Amino acid sequence: MYVSVTGLKPKGFMGWIRFWVLTIPASRHAQNAEGVLLCAFTSRHHVQHTLTVWQSKDHMLAYRSSPNHVRAMQHFSKIGSGKVYGYETNAMPDWDEALAAWDQHGQEH
Repeated sequence: MYVSVTGLKPKGFMGWIRFWVLTIPASRHAQNAEGVLLCAFTSRHHVQHTLTVWQSKDHMLAYRSSPNHVRAMQHFSKIGSGKVYGYETNAMPDWDEALAAWDQHGQEH
């Protein structure tokens, strides 16, 4: 399995508007993407997190190149700031495990 953990902190009112306009279509697409095993969302410390678990890294890469995701990523810096972390695992992570990995290894985007 491949796990992807993202965290984005929208900046200002316009950041929040862009967040909702751009991430809702991308999130809906992720929930129904081929190979997705889990697609969940949470908020922590004013950071909006997404946890996706995929059958394989290839499935995640296929989703990452989809039009909705590409569009959202093109506007990432206009939305806010954040980090991304992906890793291989044999066990389905829970939020605590995924966020601990993101805290320790996440890279600024």
